[in-house]
Amino acid sequence: MINIKILFICSRNKWRSPTAEKIFHKYNGYDVRSAGTEDGARIKVTSGHIGWADLIFVMEKKHLSRLKHKFGSTLNEKQICNLDIPDDYGYMDEELIEILKARVSEYIDVPE
Repeated sequence: MINIKILFICSRNKWRSPTAEKIFHKYNGYDVRSAGTEDGARIKVTSGHIGWADLIFVMEKKHLSRLKHKFGSTLNEKQICNLDIPDDYGYMDEELIEILKARVSEYIDVPE
């Protein structure tokens, strides 16, 4: 079975994308990482992350803009999905987990 490599992107890689990484990491068939777009991010997104990923989820439109600005044509072959989740939640917030599962399930299989 081939694992799908999924990258979750938010601003500082502190709450939204690490939560997504943690909850989707446990599902079979997915390799999951997370990173942030800002200079102060816990893990800052690199061209290595972009090259590694089969599927990229951004939390907001601004993250997609930042990726396009920084990585340009490297993104042309990538599937990038905007989850449209504002920075209103803490790490592993129950509501954030529910929203993540619902939005991500529009693109990939999310086991119950």
